[in-house]
Amino acid sequence: MKGPLAPSAFLLFCLLSQAHCNERDMEERPGAPTQTPPQHHTFRAGNVYEQHSKTPRGPECVRCCDPSEHFSAYPMYQPVPQINITILKGEKGDRGERGPQGKLGKSGSSGSKGHMGLKGQKGNIGAPGERYKTNYAAFSVGRRKPLHSNDYYQTLIFDTEYVNLYGHFNMFMGKFYCYVPGVYFFSLNVHTWNQKETYLHIMRNEAEVAILYAQASDRSIMQSQSLMLDLQDQDEVWVRLFKGERDNAVFSDEFDTYVTFSGYLVKPSSEP
Repeated sequence: MKGPLAPSAFLLFCLLSQAHCNERDMEERPGAPTQTPPQHHTFRAGNVYEQHSKTPRGPECVRCCDPSEHFSAYPMYQPVPQINITILKGEKGDRGERGPQGKLGKSGSSGSKGHMGLKGQKGNIGAPGERYKTNYAAFSVGRRKPLHSNDYYQTLIFDTEYVNLYGHFNMFMGKFYCYVPGVYFFSLNVHTWNQKETYLHIMRNEAEVAILYAQASDRSIMQSQSLMLDLQDQDEVWVRLFKGERDNAVFSDEFDTYVTFSGYLVKPSSEP
């Protein structure tokens, strides 16, 4: 080919040969991309051909084996790395507003018992309570002087005090006064007088509830009587001598106690 078109045709031939060699090298190279180069490369090669075809130049030497020196302005296609933007973590945003409360769910099973906690601090002293009400009553009295009575009725007075809890037994009156209602046990012991009758009543208020009796005899003996009474508040329990056909008497002396009267609370009414 002669004339001004000969250098341009030769240059186009070199470009096409170089592109073909690069494509083959990329196919043979492991891991090289198999995509075809974009169309703008081919378009640029056509423009170069047109420029050279319009401008006549003289013959010059062009090396086809190393075109990078003359065509460094036209880089070959290289794969662009793809970045998955979904794996990139951004900065922490602001806290949003609290949403409305949801519906209550089903109750779950109770959990296991936890460990015992630490011992707490000592609390303050509380207010004083009511005074404790006593639920006790007991007495035991005796008489050391003998008594010979000609009266029809006579109260037996005691001169010796063994037990008188809270002073419920009045030594001057010879009577026990009930201040704690409930069930009581009472016991009376006397010594008879020779040839004289012994006749006594255990009294509840003004009524006889039990009798202690011994007929006249040549020998004196010990007699006893016991019973239980359900007393109310302010009830009185005492002993009186009752005169019958003969004189009434009880024996005792200054050294020994032969007459005793005792009683105590078994169960208060306030207890169930």
